[in-house]
Amino acid sequence: MQRKRIMIVLGFALLCGIGAGFMIFDYLRAPLESVAATTDRTRPIVVAARDLAAGTILQPLDIKIVEWPAELAPAAYASEEAAVLGRGLVAHVSADEPLLETKLAQSGQGGLPVVIPDGMRAVSVKVDEVIGVAGFVLPGTRVDVLATFGDRNEAITRVILQNVEALAAGQTTQPDAQGKPQTVPVITLLVSPEEAEDLTLAATQGQIQLALRGTLDQESVRTDGSRVGGLTRGATTEPVRRVAASAVPRSSSQRVITYNGAEKTVAEF
Repeated sequence: MQRKRIMIVLGFALLCGIGAGFMIFDYLRAPLESVAATTDRTRPIVVAARDLAAGTILQPLDIKIVEWPAELAPAAYASEEAAVLGRGLVAHVSADEPLLETKLAQSGQGGLPVVIPDGMRAVSVKVDEVIGVAGFVLPGTRVDVLATFGDRNEAITRVILQNVEALAAGQTTQPDAQGKPQTVPVITLLVSPEEAEDLTLAATQGQIQLALRGTLDQESVRTDGSRVGGLTRGATTEPVRRVAASAVPRSSSQRVITYNGAEKTVAEF
């Protein structure tokens, strides 16, 4: 009887041990399955290793590959380094930002040309601190172009281009991170071929001035221009009146004055 009880206890202990073993195995297997499931839900994506300016030709040190959640993977992403190496950027890319096909030029193309959209042109105009709005016309800002023609007395100023994007200030194609002004000799503007003609003519035949626009201001306005004569409209100063000599009344009589020593004689006829 005693032996039977011992066998029952040992059997129960064995069953408990087997059950505990299965529980521990399931506990240790769950993280492995979770890792495998997580791996199945990610995609390798090529991203920027650092901040990259528009026109940069991508080199190995500029990129890296990261695992990206599959459900959040952007369209037209690159999954291999070979797909982006040697290609230029058409827009600024921040660190860890995916290198999408829409931001890449063809292989071997870089610099300013890659950021010029099809059908548009880049035209540089000579500026000074006044024309360049004290150095605040930076890459990415938008301006209106004013042109002044005529001599001093008949001069007219008109807005010839509106909402034009500045591509570069001097040889810089990226704005200052703190928005500090940059004093440069030339500003490069993005214009259509027709606007390029107007801008070139205005710069050679007259004087131009850039007017900086607000970041969110995209509206075009219609103006009639400004003339020298219009600057004094509303003045109340009356012109000087001139009186003709014939308008001065004359006496119909004549006088003769005669002096005899200290004696004065006046005779009228």
